[in-house]
Amino acid sequence: MRVLVTGGGSGIGLATAQAFLEEGASVAILDVSKRNGEKALARLVKEGHKALLFTGDVSRQADVRRMVRAATGKLGGVDVLFNNAGILVEGTVEKVSEKDWDRIMGVNVKGVFLMSKEVIPIMLRKGKGVVVNNASCSGLVGDRNAVAYNASKGAVVLMTKCMALDYAQKNIRVNCVCPGEIETPMFLQEASARRMSVEEYRKELSACHPIGRLGVPREVANAVLFLASDDASFITGAAFSVDGGYTCQ
Repeated sequence: MRVLVTGGGSGIGLATAQAFLEEGASVAILDVSKRNGEKALARLVKEGHKALLFTGDVSRQADVRRMVRAATGKLGGVDVLFNNAGILVEGTVEKVSEKDWDRIMGVNVKGVFLMSKEVIPIMLRKGKGVVVNNASCSGLVGDRNAVAYNASKGAVVLMTKCMALDYAQKNIRVNCVCPGEIETPMFLQEASARRMSVEEYRKELSACHPIGRLGVPREVANAVLFLASDDASFITGAAFSVDGGYTCQ
């Protein structure tokens, strides 16, 4: 199995790359940060794995085309695409700047579009493939002070469903995972923005999840691994919640 993981330099992306490698897959990490990517590769090497790294911005078509062509050339193709790259911008509609709005839509939405646009033709030529997008529980329900982020993730959920319908008879399955709060660098960014300690913020957010805690990246990675596997062969167009019950409320 040959896998591309965007935003693979940290958090959920890195955990997912690790999970696929443990299953014997060949993995290419795509990340905007060369530093994060190289740290991820070093960590994987320590764990006995080897992955490829390609750097670029998923919101730029030229970067996406270059990364996908280089990665698939090295891997010999692609079987699974995990569109994981994403950023967070907080604020209500009157406080979010136009620049921040455009940036979050560029990474979170356009990035999924551009990566899929490059990869799906490769899958069509092969006659099969799997795409998993990283949406969010924030793409299923509203949150305060997160209008841009929620709008972007809601778009990813509906893109997933549309793509699933478009390629259902082409042997290409498209699903998305919808994580709740996961302990990632983005979680640390949120805590810092609120001028709260990590422990205070963890306690506050844990109370929002019926299961009583935050998730860890590997729990999302396991869901991606399942959706990419033959065990999920009758699942397409799903928004797969990995949220500790957050969206049940």
